[in-house]
Amino acid sequence: MSTVPRSGAPGRSWPGQARVDGIVFDMDGTLIESHAVVPAAYRAAIVDGGGPALSDAEIIAGYSLGPPVALLTHLMGRPATDADLACYHEHLAKLADQVTVYPGMAEVLAELAARVPVGLFTGASHRAAEILLDRVGLLGHFRFILGGDEVPRPKPFPDGVELACRLLGLAPARAAYVGDSPLDLRAARSSGAVAVAAGWGHQYDAEEPADLTAGSPADLRSLLD
Repeated sequence: MSTVPRSGAPGRSWPGQARVDGIVFDMDGTLIESHAVVPAAYRAAIVDGGGPALSDAEIIAGYSLGPPVALLTHLMGRPATDADLACYHEHLAKLADQVTVYPGMAEVLAELAARVPVGLFTGASHRAAEILLDRVGLLGHFRFILGGDEVPRPKPFPDGVELACRLLGLAPARAAYVGDSPLDLRAARSSGAVAVAAGWGHQYDAEEPADLTAGSPADLRSLLD
């Protein structure tokens, strides 16, 4: 695992003084490969709701808007209803068999969860996270699942990471947030948590400052060494 200085501040030494007592994970692009499934579920729900057939790129560009209801509202050009949200979750469940866990992640996650409290904060909805994590067999590793629909502001605001740390019973400085996207790392840095870049994820950007960059899930073991 390499140390990458955060913007405007020196990098933390590692391992040693920055050892963490709990870990919070992002989901899509960090634990699971879902980059085709999630846009496909949104596209199907939008078409079912009378909206346009959008490309993956058009849908992904809206991820920073927040949880599914916010993205559906934006992409459909009208307020999303409970029926629209349920339709999205139904399509996601139908496609969930196509989601895969990144190689080595299940084993590493089990090891980490046996040693320290582990939680999950995702920009997806709580229900979407349950659907996908249950389907791939990872749901039982987490003390809690926190969805983007359960926090006031989406990433890159720190709200979700801060709440996740409170649920772990830790100050942010004693926890790590592991995510692949620039939004994940900005949220982690804003909260004061150790920002760990998942270098295998599909939204990973080597130019985005992080405290640490993991090249593979196996590297995450060093968080507790």
